[in-house]
Amino acid sequence: MQVFRGIGHPALAAGGHAVTIGNFDGVHRGHQAMLALLTNEARHRGVPSCVLSFEPHPRDFFARRAGKPELAPPRIATLRDKLAEIERCGVERVVVMRFDEALAAMSPQGFIADVLRRGLQARYVLVGDDFTFGARRAGNYATLDAAGPESGFDVARMMSYEVHGLRVSSSAVRDALAAGDMARTEALLGRPYAISGRAQHGRKLGRELGFRTLNLRFGHARPAAGGIFVVRVEGLADAALPGVASLGVRPTVEDAGRVLLEVHCLEWPAALGSEGGYGRVLRVELLHKLHDERRYESIAALRDGIAADTAEARAWWARRALSRSTSTADTAAPR
Repeated sequence: MQVFRGIGHPALAAGGHAVTIGNFDGVHRGHQAMLALLTNEARHRGVPSCVLSFEPHPRDFFARRAGKPELAPPRIATLRDKLAEIERCGVERVVVMRFDEALAAMSPQGFIADVLRRGLQARYVLVGDDFTFGARRAGNYATLDAAGPESGFDVARMMSYEVHGLRVSSSAVRDALAAGDMARTEALLGRPYAISGRAQHGRKLGRELGFRTLNLRFGHARPAAGGIFVVRVEGLADAALPGVASLGVRPTVEDAGRVLLEVHCLEWPAALGSEGGYGRVLRVELLHKLHDERRYESIAALRDGIAADTAEARAWWARRALSRSTSTADTAAPR
């Protein structure tokens, strides 16, 4: 998949595209259905499929401009993870436009002319049922549909996607993550919730406490999830490893503030040695929430808290293994 920063690349203005527009935070099952439709239309029309997305999120931009950053939505996924999931859906190109004052002030007609027509040579445009665009959100599906014949593109609208009668949306995913309901989150995403990134060196405090950790940066100040989780770690060995992780700002230690995912593997691969995990790109699935972040009164209390979390994570994995073996035995038993 090709990723472009902005619409200025000559490759984008040649041959046309089937385009969908949105933030795609989380790439949930509704997004996946939309991208499946997009790639199918692109294939039939003989043009590349293209996702047009924005960074920062427009609501982040407007919240900062208003001096009220708390109004910005918590972020489900990093840009790395969003792009990886879009690629898994078979999309050929992604354009990430910087959402700034100029884009915020652009009229719907200007967006159609400058971005869709000249920038992307759109031949097909697919949007969601609640899509709006342009200054003051003045444009919508009807605006696009009216402009389509003259602009040379067809327009389609995809209605809401539902799971068990509930509308799938990024807001619903955020609500599930805020509640620590990882099963509901998985149902909305169609996969376990995961964060990926390159393992970085930290203060080595976990090692001093007896719990070696690998740190992954979460590049946004307000992740949709937070707390202590039972996790599964990919990227350190041939098979995924069980672990426990903290996602947040580490309120007990001095350098709290940056959002980190700190991962402790319950089974450390001996072949990696003491430093072999750093620099690797890891994918960490958050499977079960143990509790929110806690501020401990001392480093000793923090050590005891980590030990308790680790023991609880081991117990969770043991119950999971027992449940699966029992289920397998029941399935294999003669009837």
